[in-house]
Amino acid sequence: MVHQYKLNGYNIVIDTCSGSVHSVDDVAYDIIGMYGKPGAEVVREILEKYGDREDVTEEDIKLCIEDVEELVAEGKLYTPDTFEEKAGVLKERSAGVIKALCLHIAHTCNLNCSYCFASQGRYHGERALMSFETGRRALDFLIENSGTRRNLEVDFFGGEPLMNFDVVKQLVEYARSVEKQAGKNFRFTLTTNGMLIDDDVIDFANREMSNVVLSLDGRKEIHDRTRVDYAGHGSYDRIVPLFKKLVEARGGKNYYMRGTFTHANPDFTNDVFHMADLGFTELSMEPVVCAPGDPAGLTPEDIEIVKEQYEILAKDMLRREREGKPITFYHYMIDLKGGPCIYKRISGCGAGTEYMAVTPWGDLYPCHQFVGEESYKLGNIWDGITNEALRCDFKDCNVYARKECKDCWAKLYCSGGCFANAFHASGSIKGIYEQGCELFRKRMECAIMLQVAKQTEE
Repeated sequence: MVHQYKLNGYNIVIDTCSGSVHSVDDVAYDIIGMYGKPGAEVVREILEKYGDREDVTEEDIKLCIEDVEELVAEGKLYTPDTFEEKAGVLKERSAGVIKALCLHIAHTCNLNCSYCFASQGRYHGERALMSFETGRRALDFLIENSGTRRNLEVDFFGGEPLMNFDVVKQLVEYARSVEKQAGKNFRFTLTTNGMLIDDDVIDFANREMSNVVLSLDGRKEIHDRTRVDYAGHGSYDRIVPLFKKLVEARGGKNYYMRGTFTHANPDFTNDVFHMADLGFTELSMEPVVCAPGDPAGLTPEDIEIVKEQYEILAKDMLRREREGKPITFYHYMIDLKGGPCIYKRISGCGAGTEYMAVTPWGDLYPCHQFVGEESYKLGNIWDGITNEALRCDFKDCNVYARKECKDCWAKLYCSGGCFANAFHASGSIKGIYEQGCELFRKRMECAIMLQVAKQTEE
């Protein structure tokens, strides 16, 4: 399967199954698109289109056709898909090993964000804080079920995890006390809205957290529109100085500014640029995911604006790179040479198999976005996985389990997309979230163009 597109002056050809990316001239671009037609017909059509160009001769066209055929023979164009029959086997190999937990350390929050998927941290249930005893058992559960894997990931999540900061510190201390004997290495991440950041939090995070995710929606008027406290006051002025202080103390590394854009700001690049102007360079802006009819939801008109904005962002990132002031955009991070492996490309994030969320009560769910959906409870940290049928559903779900993905050129980049988004959009984890698919494909086109431009300019 081949995907061709033009962006920012580049003619780009992607071979889905080999992962090959080609940047070609106009003639080669057209010839690749006509692959399979008789050579004489290709020559005639190209001459008709480019007949006024002295540099396009019949001999040149024939040589280009030969080059295309050679790429096909080398498995770099029109490569057949040989992965489908292996998909189930690849995922089966690690289905019994858990490598990461999302600890819902606090089912409560000090902000009242209108678009919050977690119902202001309650996840459609009661407000609660995780006890040290429950958290300790969760870490033991992870060690016990991680097999021979050494590196283990633990995310402190909420609600707002800093509302239970003492337990966060206790759990990290416990993990450090047992990891060496267990032959493990814990990597911790903290996601916070910033309201409770102080010097103690900064010192601890910079010492123990491999990554810190900071919630900021960009411009003050956009951020304060939705991210408000329970008195209705915006949080921008309070958190931005604290975020700056934390990032500076981290040396500007191992953090992400994570924002959400809605119907109010489909021109989200202005929020990305605003955060860059504040001095933040590690950036992420996610499209809102909400129920149909929600006023925050993106309309079809918004989607077209957003796709244009992705192009604007990619072009501006190139400008900043050339000027020696680069920024990183999470959705444009792609390694075309060294990964991810085919297992990850087929199976995705590992939710429900390798990765699970733990509630304050110790219940296990496939990921944080399923918490509160009782039919998606996998078990608990004391009894383990008791809903094996559900776990098997996630184990059997890969990019080839979704019929809509079969003919999608981006399937080995998105791995079938987010299970939770598919479930909330279609009612099934084997469905798709069409709006998300559309935006993902555009992001990948922009991300690949960025890599092509950088290679071309080197």
